[in-house]
Amino acid sequence: MAMRPPIPSLALSRRWKIALAVAGILILALIVLTSLTGIFVNWLWFGEVGYRQVYRTVLWTKVILFFVFGLTMAIIIGANLVVAYLLRPPFRPMSPEQQNLERYRVMVEPRKKLVLAGVVGIALLASGLSAQGHWQTWLLWLHGSSFGQVDPQFHRDISFFAWDYPAYRLMLGFGFTAVLFALILSVGVHYLSGAIRLQTPGPKITLAARRHLTVLGFVFVSLKAVAYWLDRYGLVFSSRSKFTGASYTDVHASLQAKTILFSIAIIIAIGLIASMWLRSAILPGIGFAVLLILSILISGIYPAIVQQVSVRPNASSKEKPYIARNIQATRKAYGIETDKQVSYKTYDVTSSPDPAQIVSTNPTIDDIRILDPNRLSSTFTQQQQIRNVYGFAQKLDVDRYATNGVMSDYIVGVRELQASNLAGTQNNWINQHTVYTHGYGFVAAAANTDVTNNKNLYTESNIPPSGPLGLKNPATYYGELLPNYSIVGAQGGAQEYDGSDAAKVTYAGGGGVSLGNFVNRLAFAVNFKQTNFLLNNAVSAKGAKIIFNRDPRQRVQKIAPFLKVDGDPYPIIDSSSGNIVWMVDGYTTISNYPYSERHSLADLTTDSLSTTGKTAGQPNDQINYIRNAVKATVDAYTGKVTLYQWDDKDPVLKAWMSSFPGLVQPKSAMPASVLSHVRYPEDLFEAQRSLLGAYHVDDAVTFYNVGDKWTVPTDPADTQANQPPYYVLASPPSGGSTTAQFQLTSPMIVNSKQNLAAFVSVNSDPGPNYGQITVLKVPTGAVTNGPEQISNILTTNSVITKDLSLFNTAGGGSSVVHGNLLTLPVGSSFLYVEPLYVQAVQGKGSYPTLQRVLVVYGDSIGYAATLANALSDLKPNHSTGETIPSNGGTVPGGGPSTPPTSSSPPSGTSPPPTTPPAVDQKAALAQLNDAFQKLEQANRTGTFNDQAQAQATVLTLLQKYLAKYGPLPSGATTPSSPNPSGTKSR
Repeated sequence: MAMRPPIPSLALSRRWKIALAVAGILILALIVLTSLTGIFVNWLWFGEVGYRQVYRTVLWTKVILFFVFGLTMAIIIGANLVVAYLLRPPFRPMSPEQQNLERYRVMVEPRKKLVLAGVVGIALLASGLSAQGHWQTWLLWLHGSSFGQVDPQFHRDISFFAWDYPAYRLMLGFGFTAVLFALILSVGVHYLSGAIRLQTPGPKITLAARRHLTVLGFVFVSLKAVAYWLDRYGLVFSSRSKFTGASYTDVHASLQAKTILFSIAIIIAIGLIASMWLRSAILPGIGFAVLLILSILISGIYPAIVQQVSVRPNASSKEKPYIARNIQATRKAYGIETDKQVSYKTYDVTSSPDPAQIVSTNPTIDDIRILDPNRLSSTFTQQQQIRNVYGFAQKLDVDRYATNGVMSDYIVGVRELQASNLAGTQNNWINQHTVYTHGYGFVAAAANTDVTNNKNLYTESNIPPSGPLGLKNPATYYGELLPNYSIVGAQGGAQEYDGSDAAKVTYAGGGGVSLGNFVNRLAFAVNFKQTNFLLNNAVSAKGAKIIFNRDPRQRVQKIAPFLKVDGDPYPIIDSSSGNIVWMVDGYTTISNYPYSERHSLADLTTDSLSTTGKTAGQPNDQINYIRNAVKATVDAYTGKVTLYQWDDKDPVLKAWMSSFPGLVQPKSAMPASVLSHVRYPEDLFEAQRSLLGAYHVDDAVTFYNVGDKWTVPTDPADTQANQPPYYVLASPPSGGSTTAQFQLTSPMIVNSKQNLAAFVSVNSDPGPNYGQITVLKVPTGAVTNGPEQISNILTTNSVITKDLSLFNTAGGGSSVVHGNLLTLPVGSSFLYVEPLYVQAVQGKGSYPTLQRVLVVYGDSIGYAATLANALSDLKPNHSTGETIPSNGGTVPGGGPSTPPTSSSPPSGTSPPPTTPPAVDQKAALAQLNDAFQKLEQANRTGTFNDQAQAQATVLTLLQKYLAKYGPLPSGATTPSSPNPSGTKSR
């Protein structure tokens, strides 16, 4: 019989062992160095912004949690492994099973300390890293105070569910993990040492091993008893029914089941301890089996039977008191309590309102916004970029300023440095990070003026800055578009580009971390993976500093990591300092408010802006409580971050202020020049309007049957996402005042339909009524068109679609850009206003220009080149033969109008003959073709002004031709690429 060849040795040579050891040490050193560098850089940054105590608190909390939980886990597992090894039997009867285990035992025995150290080390790292990720839970548990409210089921203060319950759950989960791993690993050691013999005749486990495992089983069952007791309180977060909170089944079946299981678990735990003195190992097994079976029967099957047999046939009546609890808690948790934060008013809508109700003395009409901040970024860029290195954020903002004693709303944006615009020799590391370091200027346009066709109408503009808003320091070193870092402040000659082709500047603000020593430069070289920090003279020059973490949202989120930050920071001019300042709204949230409806914050705040990336989206965290507790400012020049306590009653913020003393300033510390620009935040409003869709209902039965639910309409310009809310300056929706009020508004539609159900508006002016939500409810049964229906009416109207076809030219050269469709309560109906822009498809310098304004009031439509004319010429809309004016005119303070596109004869008269002499038509067509050729030539070689003039000529001639002769003859040339007017960047 041939002998089996020996198994080749896998042992490594000494040289290979040394090489692998060195490689492992280098990799470990690199990981440690990178981690320590990140900590050091953060330490420097927090010192620069003056909030090092925040970083220190978070860091030490994480370190303490890491070692407390890590060492505890390591001790529990390590101690049980040692005990299992010490309890190994002195004699192991030989059997085939033992012979197979012997080789593994021989292999492990000489390395038992190394194996133990490895297992313990892994347990320490895994548990410590997991625990430090829950630092917020522990700080809230340590510093949280009373809510002053109790839950309706257990009558415990809300703070128990907000702070205590999550901490207890974490500790319980840690205990289960420790015991389970200790049990599994101990069984392995006992089996390997022969204390457990599955195939050997006689006892299958030694008495010592059985007692060891019984103790672990006792601890596990005891923890399970605690879990059953805590599960009782967790029922207030149940999702068994259509709402969050304890339902009928939870209260009348699950609650009793958890209490019974708690008692059974205690009895079984006592039985397990008693079994240690019995010679049989059957009792512990029976105890676990009984607990498992009873858990399934009592906690699973019994409540399911109650739900199916008792509740389902009578759900609305059985669940009524528990739905009422959910409604009350949800309203309180989301800040939408009736008669406190929200007032409801019935709004009787007339289907055919008198257009005479639209008068210029109405503040709503005076301040109708025709500039869409979500569409006009490229317009601002082309008209106010001035230098090629600058740009504007993809979404502009809306704010209000008082000029000449009159309050108006403005579309505003900051002229920021945009690194992607650097070209040629500008695009190297020195220029990117030491020369082109900041933006320059603030641009504002009155929202009811047409700057798209007249760049001279900007209120605040140009380089050097000009305007009445009080801007003194236009330099912007902190913003939304800036590079991730810049080297500034180097002495020995100014080198920072400041918007002027002649002069350069040196940063003199307080922001930035010093690069004056080698250690700092080395740290940043490692952090940014850039050797120029060590080699470039500009970095090592006297006074050189690095500014980074420049985005306003990022700075606030880093300084206050417990906050959710609104997705749309907005810039203001602080008239007291003359600096540009970013306003950032911060939210406190929890997910353990009893009976309050849980939702994903991302789902509540998603709209057409967040889905297209124009605003930052919120994290997909489950919440059931939210407050706009903090308003923060970020100085665009110095980078200084200041947090103000906006909601002084929020217990969540109070807990964080106790955790981080001195971090948040009182509301009274906010300067008046900043307070005047406070506005209601969009993400909070979006969450509240989503909840109001269901929670405006008072009756529990109607709520359960979804009998009066509202939903957010889809954005007519983006049918895949919700319409965002819009800021407007208008009359208060509650009436009784002739003073315009800055509001954040949104229409709501009937569930599964497109009819208007309500109009929601929140007061955004700082003052005693700030944050008061007014809901205008359309009477049930009334059929009022919603935004989607209005959009459909406008886009299917024959006169309007004719112009849309004209603007969306056959050659694909230009396209229609629909502006925001505003919904405004006026008189006895709702006025819908939508600006219509046209933009060239081709050409880097194209941007939207306002061409038409569409308005709908009841069953009347107005359509013209200006808002004033569209409002003054409202006419009834019919299914055929519409009579819609398209005349020229000028909005007060607005830009020049364009000629009409169509004209209809007076009612009751016959139209005059429209067949012109053929020679006149041929001449007009030749003139149009000649103008079009000049436009194409301007697009290829001309300036923006040349293109604008050529485009205006083409549109004028084409509109005159269509009005006089009708559609172009087959084969005629159509304009394909009109490029709107503007200024060419230098």
